Amino acid sequence: MTAIVKIKLMPSSVDENFKNLKWAVKKIVENGGGENINFEEEPIAFGLKALIIFFLWSEEKELESLEKELGEIEEVNSVEVLDIRKALG
Repeated sequence: MTAIVKIKLMPSSVDENFKNLKWAVKKIVENGGGENINFEEEPIAFGLKALIIFFLWSEEKELESLEKELGEIEEVNSVEVLDIRKALG
């Protein structure tokens, strides 16, 4: 079965280059087995934006190692899994 995962990444700076961050995230998620990766930028406060990531993930795979790897990206301050749902269809 496949799950739809939603993760929030908080950058370490207001001046973060989201283009480079998205590239690094996409590479990590794809290498972990994620598919159909999409991004949204969510305004937080004072010019700071969070990067919201949506992707498909096999329910048989654990998500903790992916979270840890995303948190190790230099530009990332924190990682939070917001939602995991079964993909229907």
